[in-house]
Amino acid sequence: RVAAIADPHGPSLAGAQATLDAAVPAYEDPADMLRRESLDAVVVATPNHTHRHVLEPLWGTGVHLMVEKPLCTTVEDCLAVRDAAADHDGVVWVGLEYRYMPPVQRFLAESRSPGIGRVRMVSIREHRFPFLTKVGDWNRFSANTGGTLVEKCCHFFDLMRQVLPDARPLRVLASGGQDVNHLDEAYDAGVPDILDNAFVIVDFDDASRALLDLSMFAEGSAYEQELVAVGDAGKVEVRLPGFMELARGRRAQLVVGSRGDDWPVMVGELGEDERVRHVGAHHGASYLEHVDFCAAIREGTRATVTVADGLWSVA
Repeated sequence: RVAAIADPHGPSLAGAQATLDAAVPAYEDPADMLRRESLDAVVVATPNHTHRHVLEPLWGTGVHLMVEKPLCTTVEDCLAVRDAAADHDGVVWVGLEYRYMPPVQRFLAESRSPGIGRVRMVSIREHRFPFLTKVGDWNRFSANTGGTLVEKCCHFFDLMRQVLPDARPLRVLASGGQDVNHLDEAYDAGVPDILDNAFVIVDFDDASRALLDLSMFAEGSAYEQELVAVGDAGKVEVRLPGFMELARGRRAQLVVGSRGDDWPVMVGELGEDERVRHVGAHHGASYLEHVDFCAAIREGTRATVTVADGLWSVA
């Protein structure tokens, strides 16, 4: 149950109140909310660069915490939050909700199945629309967001680690630029400096590797995301958004160039999770993650999406 909300931005407070079924106390200052309200958990969904500061008065309170992605905009701040969380008497959860998209959960399960074998390559393509407008246009500047590869793509670096759970990221090679979007915009802080396209390769210490192909000016795409895992025995891929097809293929002794009826690929459609009332762009992932967050609080278990996960997705 939502017990209270806090936000220094009046229209955001009003929007939150309009969304709720019943009136709840609203505060401009989160510290004021903490002093006045009895809370079990707090969800921190403020701009990226404020997370470390917003969390500071919450440490040591025993309140359970969900921190929206990215954990912080810099590795230094992530490390500081990690150290503070280690001494916090409560669940600390990072909102890397892409894990909870039902098609992604199926993809992850299939990528770990014996039929795929040992995964050697992971490929994630996101071809989408530009960043949306946010309060005060804070997301137009890398100093506020951590940069496009942190703000948007921390999800994908987290998924790479989920597909390769026993491997450790070793090195990153990347090339990106700001070539199309926001070039004609100007604000008091200057001209936006966020990347709108990039290629990123991550090498892992088990000799596996992962690739991110990002374009933020690709509205003319059939799919927004395509996730692929290739193992030494087979391959699995899924396309998003929408409950699209999941394809799973196995290696076989085929005549080169043939693709007849015996082509070893199975394709199936993915359905919705019936618990989700509002699917939205992320297939109800936020709701499903909150279900697990609440279960961890009630059952006294640890976070499934940890501060360490948040740190690695930024690093």
